Amino acid sequence: MTATASHADVVGMAGEIGTTGIGFHASIPLQPNLNARLGLGYLGYSYSGSTSDMEYKLKLKANTYDALLDWYPSADSTFRLTTGLAYNGNKIDVDAQPSAAGSYTVNGRSYSAGSVGQVTGKVSFNKVAPYLGIGWGRPSSREKGWSFSTDIGVLLQGSPRTTLSNNGCAAGAPVCAQFANDLARENDELRDEVKRFKAYPVLRIGVSYKF
Repeated sequence: MTATASHADVVGMAGEIGTTGIGFHASIPLQPNLNARLGLGYLGYSYSGSTSDMEYKLKLKANTYDALLDWYPSADSTFRLTTGLAYNGNKIDVDAQPSAAGSYTVNGRSYSAGSVGQVTGKVSFNKVAPYLGIGWGRPSSREKGWSFSTDIGVLLQGSPRTTLSNNGCAAGAPVCAQFANDLARENDELRDEVKRFKAYPVLRIGVSYKF
């Protein structure tokens, strides 16, 4: 990673990895103790989860573009306080998993997965999310060579919004209607389960090189 040719003495570029995925930030000094940073990150991660009734395969897609301000207590400090805003493309794709017997149990009722079809959904968040954090490192430093940086903070992406629906129900209109109603109850449970993502933890480690 190198500074841009036209601003090699002031602009720093750092490649990063962490809970926001793989990404980078460009750091631009505004004052001796104030920097602006612009960056992006992307992460794809699959895992399993459950509510009291259903098992799920979940796929987190973290996609952020942020504009940050770093404040340093002194002109030569590497410790910083950071605030800013992110365009937040984070979302979770949801795929319900039937039991070993091939059924879903929802709201106390059992349904054959082969009859009511596939259950899928999404979890989404606010598109604009404030960021608060601390960190160490100054990628725009004038010193040549390698430098390292760390961010520890939280992305306040708001209460999650969830949707669940089924496709291909062939169990007859009354059963399909009842299953849809029970899925609405299950959607409330899923929303409670993903509330912990309201504040998304951010931990990043970055590295840059300056010629």
